[in-house]
Amino acid sequence: MKISTLAIASILAFGVTAANAADQGSGKVTFNGSIIDAPCSIAADSLDQAVSLGAIATAALENGGTSAEVPFHINLQGCVITAGTKDKLSVTFTGMQSPYDQYSLGLLGGAAGASIELLTTNLQQVKLGEATAPITLSPLVSNPQLTFNARLKGSTTPGELVPGAFSVPANFVLAYQ
Repeated sequence: MKISTLAIASILAFGVTAANAADQGSGKVTFNGSIIDAPCSIAADSLDQAVSLGAIATAALENGGTSAEVPFHINLQGCVITAGTKDKLSVTFTGMQSPYDQYSLGLLGGAAGASIELLTTNLQQVKLGEATAPITLSPLVSNPQLTFNARLKGSTTPGELVPGAFSVPANFVLAYQ
């Protein structure tokens, strides 16, 4: 009789637990990525970035003036580098060309009369559609960080600056040598 009472108590307890397991919300998670033939992986935080250049006064951009440089990074991870074998890489940025500077990105949105310049850490312009000078990767660093800068540059033609919001997508491609 004691076994029967214990069995019934267990069944009742399980039933109460099962009743509490009812759906209380659900969702879906989709995992994206790709497998690449390269000595380094690109960190997930570098694949889809948003870089805020701030709210720049038209006075700062007049006559070809520029905003302050804002750094952004391409983080690599899990690098397996062998000296002399794919230990250098170049980066090529692509996107909509500016009507004011063929090597800079054009603005999308309400703002006009300016371009987005991409720069190296030495503030040398990275030309849109052209590979950067090769960057040497060290076999001792498994998670290198590539740093670039972006800034807004105004047109040199008076009267072309139009205040407004902008958004500028750009893509990058890594090429190992």
